[in-house]
Amino acid sequence: MTLAIIGIVVWIGLWALNVMLARWLTERKARIVVPIIFGLTLVLVVELVVTGLNVPFVILPKPSEMVARLFTSLPMLWADFAQTILKGALTGYIMGCAAALSVAFLASRSDFLRRGLLPLGNFVAALPVVGLAPIMVMWFGFGWESKAAIVVSMCFFPMLVNSVQGLAATSAIERDLFKTYAATPVQQLSLLRLPAAMPFILNGLKVCTPLALIGAIVAEFFGSPSFGMGFRIKTSVGSLSLDLVWAEIIVAALAGTGFFGLLLIVERSLTFWHPSQRR
Repeated sequence: MTLAIIGIVVWIGLWALNVMLARWLTERKARIVVPIIFGLTLVLVVELVVTGLNVPFVILPKPSEMVARLFTSLPMLWADFAQTILKGALTGYIMGCAAALSVAFLASRSDFLRRGLLPLGNFVAALPVVGLAPIMVMWFGFGWESKAAIVVSMCFFPMLVNSVQGLAATSAIERDLFKTYAATPVQQLSLLRLPAAMPFILNGLKVCTPLALIGAIVAEFFGSPSFGMGFRIKTSVGSLSLDLVWAEIIVAALAGTGFFGLLLIVERSLTFWHPSQRR
């Protein structure tokens, strides 16, 4: 109980420190320093509270135990990461987003295709992954191919909807101006419609990032080789190795955060002209 009280006091003190740093530092530095301090504060408080209240290991391991298991299981975690993230999630993500972007170019030129696909997309997006996963495993086997297929189905329509909306974002005046200068369809696409659609396309890529991770991990619960993040989480829960479960969760969270941050950097460099990027 004493450690729990100390944890609360530490939280209040470091929260006050964050508030002061947010005032003293420049906005750019504060966006980096304050979240780091906040995250470390949260980890420290959880460590003290779990220790002080004697929380059972099967309910919540200490953060120190999670980190220790993370570093002692690096070869196994890397094999799981490569199987689930690099093969299943990333491959399906690239295939699904590329296919959606290609279809969006066609749909933007055909009202029939656009009006037929977008309602179908809303229907498919509502399908639960736990229902699709067993079917994909039967179709494509227990390897990473079935997980990539799940990711493709989860990423395709969100990316399609954003891309179609982006390609239609130009105004009639802008399109008439290009026609006045006798611009070809390729020139209109590359110089007008695609730049205007870039914020929507990048937003679709960001939306699909967590969907790809979730789809690949959940799909492994319904059939996978003897390794993979979803497989490891399922078997570790059965053996009450909760520290390993949390280590896998930390790896997935770091991978998702890193890829999302990379997309933010790309977005800032490609759409610096957009109002959302102005400071």
